[in-house]
Amino acid sequence: MRALIFAAMGVTALGFGLPAAGQGAPQSKPAAAKPALDRDVLHVQVILDHLGFSPGILDGREGQSLTAALRGYQISRQLPVTGKIDQRTLESLHEHRAVRPTRIVRLTPEMLAGPFIRPWPKEPQAQAKLKTMGYRSAIEKLAEMFHTTPQVLIELNSPETRLAVGVPVQFPGVNPAAGGYPADIKPEWRKTLADLNVGGAQPKAARIVVDKSDKVLRVFGKDGKLAAQFSVTTGSTKDPLPIGSWKINGVSPNPDFHYNPKLFWDVSDKKPDALLPPGPNSPVGVVWIDLNKEHYGIHGTPEPQTIGRTESHGCIRLTNWDAARLALMVDAGTTAVFQE
Repeated sequence: MRALIFAAMGVTALGFGLPAAGQGAPQSKPAAAKPALDRDVLHVQVILDHLGFSPGILDGREGQSLTAALRGYQISRQLPVTGKIDQRTLESLHEHRAVRPTRIVRLTPEMLAGPFIRPWPKEPQAQAKLKTMGYRSAIEKLAEMFHTTPQVLIELNSPETRLAVGVPVQFPGVNPAAGGYPADIKPEWRKTLADLNVGGAQPKAARIVVDKSDKVLRVFGKDGKLAAQFSVTTGSTKDPLPIGSWKINGVSPNPDFHYNPKLFWDVSDKKPDALLPPGPNSPVGVVWIDLNKEHYGIHGTPEPQTIGRTESHGCIRLTNWDAARLALMVDAGTTAVFQE
């Protein structure tokens, strides 16, 4: 992943640069040129995200995640299931037109607050010495707050936009209902939810279904109807999704992560264990939803752009904001069905 030029409390422009050694994730091959951001597509994405049918990253582009989100929404509204932005779907979405595609927000000290970790330690044993697996830069934090990527923020603004208190910045129109969090939520988790723009008013799940073929996680309410849907990554050839019916044991917000090389086929068993601190850039993101299948869970990710496009070590992975939203929907005992 291309690393970010750190914006030190608002004196540096938004921008990208090659990372220093160990600062970011391993470099991948250059991707093919993407189509231009389409604000009409972005508007559809933002409304779907608002309604709980997440297309993952809000980037104003069509693709497999948006197709899956549209199919889920169409099923929930008993529309023809096309996976496309067709006339019937647009008519249905029209009642939510007050949810705008973008919004202008003046940056606040809280939005720009760290701590930010740079350079990023490469080895887990070095990461274990951190106080938090926090964001690597202010722009990375802002991107997750508005369910997108730093690249999209630059497209919506300009490479010269400064990250400074009071500067107006255009973001995808994520604007959840304020408050509404359960009374027993701890302050640290409440702050994480607020940082991710995840509101407390979420539907309760009677069961969830992870579909390997569609790369989605569906949430069904007590009435049996589809209430929400999220794009997911579901295992790999070496660590396949455990097909079957399971139960959720519980939810652990902002968890520590026990890095055990013996559980990773692509890591030498001679590497030492490490206990990594919590944070959005933890290997499990901001939340771990434990299953009654040993070593398996549903969790967030430090790399939201990979959801549905890369493999995992068997667990079910979502963007941090979707994992946080799901965590408010499920309880201990909720059924989790994994199918092909």
